[in-house]
Amino acid sequence: MFKKVLVPIDVSHAERNGELIERAKQLVDTPDGVISILNVIEDVPGYVAAELPAGIHERVLERARNELENLAKKHDLPASTEIHLAHGHPSKQILEASEKGDADVIVIASHQPGLADYFLGSVAGKVVRHAHCCVMVLR
Repeated sequence: MFKKVLVPIDVSHAERNGELIERAKQLVDTPDGVISILNVIEDVPGYVAAELPAGIHERVLERARNELENLAKKHDLPASTEIHLAHGHPSKQILEASEKGDADVIVIASHQPGLADYFLGSVAGKVVRHAHCCVMVLR
């Protein structure tokens, strides 16, 4: 069905990540199809960053990359699988990655909305509204 699938992964919600990967594998229908796994690390405000221990940012990046690599191995993803890390607002980074990578579909997880989501909107909701490609939301 699709050649390029983008899968945004939140490493803090590991219970949904396997389901996302398995659905992405089902959607790639060509031998040269590519699954791209993306984790977005939100920027920390400067006043908070000043209080964090030195090197914490690098450790967070290393942990996220390890989690994504382990997820790819656990689900037998091919060597062509791309692993990306980004910084910033999750919905913006997901949309940018989908455009840069020319994704055919984004497979993203949704969660039960909290009060803040009603005022600000969820990441999945923003991706659905602004994506240039198909979006599959797993609930």
